[in-house]
Amino acid sequence: MGERPGLIRVGRLLRPVETIAYWLVVAPLLALLPAALAYRAACWRGDWTFRYWPEKRHEVVRNLRQVFGDELGQDEAERLARDIFRIRTCEVIDLMRLRGRARPLRGLVEIRGRDHLDAALAGGKGAILCSAHFGSYMCAFSLLHAGGFPVTSIGRWWWNYPPGQSSVIRRMWDLIYARRVLRHRQRPNIEPWPGRVQVAVQAAAALRANEVVTICSDAPPLDAERDRAIAVPFLGRQASLLPGVVTLARLTDAPVLMLFAHRSADYRHQVLEISPPVPMQGDTAAAFGHCVAAMDTAIRANPAEWDFWFEPGDLVRLGLLPGISHAPAVRYSGAQ
Repeated sequence: MGERPGLIRVGRLLRPVETIAYWLVVAPLLALLPAALAYRAACWRGDWTFRYWPEKRHEVVRNLRQVFGDELGQDEAERLARDIFRIRTCEVIDLMRLRGRARPLRGLVEIRGRDHLDAALAGGKGAILCSAHFGSYMCAFSLLHAGGFPVTSIGRWWWNYPPGQSSVIRRMWDLIYARRVLRHRQRPNIEPWPGRVQVAVQAAAALRANEVVTICSDAPPLDAERDRAIAVPFLGRQASLLPGVVTLARLTDAPVLMLFAHRSADYRHQVLEISPPVPMQGDTAAAFGHCVAAMDTAIRANPAEWDFWFEPGDLVRLGLLPGISHAPAVRYSGAQ
């Protein structure tokens, strides 16, 4: 890329300060600007990070090429990596535009398939929206809630559990991330830690009230969950995933619909697509396979939208990369 070593060193030293400043000050101010300006500035910030964080850039490119193999050349992997940096930065602007009843973001997002969700809820058993860590999915859930669908999410806040995480950092993420998301939820977040039977109880209560429960089914299993994971075809490999969405659907008889948010070429407009109900017949692997196939299709169509290219340890746990990872897997279904 022809980067100058001195500038890279400066970028490395300033990165933590710049990240905090972006989340706390710059992004909230950008979100007040007209959308075209806000997202253009976010893309500039993404390009700056892409250029002056070479270690992460090379890691993302390597992850892409290892997963997709000969399907993806070096130049295309570099282009996708730059897109990944841009999209992650733009997703912060999405979050900041959730203010009020989320009108600043709603005007940028087209919702397709709302009729599928209306029809599912007409059955009176609630509805389960299954997605991946893909696109601006947490903001998509928030938009549905702001649009009249009572939404509750299943997922882990990633910042609460890493060993040695400071209380200051946890409070910061609670303030700048969780607070904005939970403003657009019907019930408190449901955290699916192993052995917590109340997870199913809480989710079932929301569904019995004919509400919407969201779950991301591409999260890598924790060590304590591996005995419940199943191997399914995913991105050209046999991945280890938890079929919790199928278990919940069969426990409550609630329909499962797939949801994916896609960002347009201008980075500010998005399309939120909701599928018809997914078949839940057959054994667990067969039923879950329909959900995984939909995630696979979405990621292959828009690979830069998937979060896990930044997380090699999670790719290892999923079975998509070789190696052994010892870092704790505590991703939240809404982690950015």
